[in-house]
Amino acid sequence: MRFLILALKGCAMGMADVVPGVSGGTIAFISGIYEELIESIRRVDPTALKLLVRFRPADFWRHINGRFLLPVLLGIGVAIFSLARLMTYLLTHHPIAIWSFFFGLIVASAILVSKQVGRWNVRTVAALAIGAAVAWWITVATPAETPNTWWFVMLAGAIAICAMILPGISGAFILLLLGKYQYIMQAVGNLDLPVILIFVAGAVVGIVSFSHLLSWLLRHWHDATVAVLMGFMLGSLNKVWPWKEVLQTYTDSHGELQPLVEANVSPARFEALTGYDAQLLEAVLLCAAGFLAIYGIERAARFIVRKRGE
Repeated sequence: MRFLILALKGCAMGMADVVPGVSGGTIAFISGIYEELIESIRRVDPTALKLLVRFRPADFWRHINGRFLLPVLLGIGVAIFSLARLMTYLLTHHPIAIWSFFFGLIVASAILVSKQVGRWNVRTVAALAIGAAVAWWITVATPAETPNTWWFVMLAGAIAICAMILPGISGAFILLLLGKYQYIMQAVGNLDLPVILIFVAGAVVGIVSFSHLLSWLLRHWHDATVAVLMGFMLGSLNKVWPWKEVLQTYTDSHGELQPLVEANVSPARFEALTGYDAQLLEAVLLCAAGFLAIYGIERAARFIVRKRGE
C-alpha cells in the first residue's frame, strides 16, 4: 500500500513537471514527501558509488532509501510518458490556448515565489532585477530553435531537473526558456530513446551536482536566491506570449518549415498578419484558469500544513 501511495504521489509530481509553471517540488511539499525526497537525493553520493563498485547492492539500496525513491520515480516516469504526447498535440494544434494557460501559470507561480522572500531590500530587489534582465535577454537573444546536439540536451536536463527540488520553480518552464520543451515532449511521446537517455543522464548529473549547491545557496543567501528565481520567471514571460510574428524560418529534418526567430505582437496585429482569429476571449479565460490553478494548489498546501499543525 505504501508503494502504491508513493507511486501516486510521484504521478502527481510528474504531471506537474510536464506543465510549465507548476513545480513538481510544490506537489512533493503538498503531499508530505518533500523532506524525505531531498534527503534521499542527497544520499546519492560517493558513498553510494563505493557500495555499487564493491557489489553491495543491498547496502546501496538502503543507503539511497530505495524503497522510497523507486515508487516515486516510477510514478513520475509513468505520468511524464503518459502526458507528453498530449502536450505535443496541444502545442501543435492549439498554440494560443496552451500558451495562454502557461502564461497564467507562470505569473501566479512568480507571485507565490515572491512570498518566500523574507525581507525585501536593496539586495533582493537588485537580485530580482538581475534575474528578470538575464531571462529577458535570453528569450530575446536565443532563437526558438536551440541546438539539438547531445551536449545541449544533456545541459537542458541538468538545469531543468533542479526545479524538482525547488517548490515554485517548474522544470518544464526551464525547458521552455531553453527552447527545448517541445523537442523533449516530442522525444518522449515518440519514444526517441537516444534523446531520452541523454536527457536523463543530464538530469541525473544535474540533480546530484546541484542539490547540495542549491541547498547551500538557500541556507546562506535565501532571499537573494529566491528573488533571482522570481526574476527569472518574470523575465521569461516574453517566451510564452501567445501571439507571435514569425520573422525567420528554417526547414526541419522532415522538410517542414518551422519558426526560427519570432517577435511578440498584439492580438489585433496577429489577426492582421495571419488572417487567423486571435481567440482573445479563450486566451484570457485560459490565462485566468492557469492563474487560479496555481492558487488552488497553494491554498491546498496551506490547508494541509494547518491540519498537520492541529
